[in-house]
Amino acid sequence: MSKAEQTRQYIIEKTAPIFNKKGYFATSLSDITTATGLTKGSIYGNFKDKDDLATHVYTYQSRKISEAVNQQIIQQKTSLKKLLSFLDFYKDNFKNIAASGGCPMMNAAVEADDSLSFLTPKVRRSFDLWRQRLILILEEGIASGEFKQHISAENYAITFMAMVEGGILLSKISGRGKDLAIVLDKMKEMVDREIKA
Repeated sequence: MSKAEQTRQYIIEKTAPIFNKKGYFATSLSDITTATGLTKGSIYGNFKDKDDLATHVYTYQSRKISEAVNQQIIQQKTSLKKLLSFLDFYKDNFKNIAASGGCPMMNAAVEADDSLSFLTPKVRRSFDLWRQRLILILEEGIASGEFKQHISAENYAITFMAMVEGGILLSKISGRGKDLAIVLDKMKEMVDREIKA
């Protein structure tokens, strides 16, 4: 990376936790300069405005989670193990997710829907890619005979996404990681009872 690219990446990485914890709207320029140790001029020399920085931060955060989930999934050989490793990712990483302010995709989705329309297309794309990834795993399992033939891959993908995000939200609000664990265990029961052939 060039020095300019390194500086941009540094700003993104330093401000990502602040945006995720405080929210894009509530994060101030002074929060950004304090976190980075850079001047206002340096920030705006690298990004057009706060919205531009917020967009890059969201891209960075969503890609980071997506790559971590995919890394866990691709190590598995069967569709069932891929699906279960998706659930295990959130169980294994909840403490880190909670410490960083919660799921950046969900946090951004709430803000984008309410007041940050410039982020909406990127957030929508992230959730679309997540849904498509789950659908692909489920369809591969149906094709291989691991999963029941009559199930709707899309319906289960949407249900699983909602349950994971809801579980993260409940655990973050209550301060009890077991709330998410309960949801994930229930999802595993669904896999055993409703999806496995």
